[in-house]
Amino acid sequence: MFYESADDVMSKAPPVYPRHLARLKEFRDRGDLLLVGTFSDPQAEGSMAVFGSREAAEEFVRDDPFVNEGVVKA
Repeated sequence: MFYESADDVMSKAPPVYPRHLARLKEFRDRGDLLLVGTFSDPQAEGSMAVFGSREAAEEFVRDDPFVNEGVVKA
């Protein structure tokens, strides 16, 4: 899964990050999240996550605070 950062990601992300991180840890702990991280410039290049299945990725995105609160735009 690729995330394209919102234009104001650097101001939007910090207050939402703890809930996003908790969701990442939940999926990691159950074995559905394999890798995650930002590219060298998260503002310009975004980030990526690798899940064990398409279903797990779709479930993650559906309730991810970064998606629901506009930290990412696509």
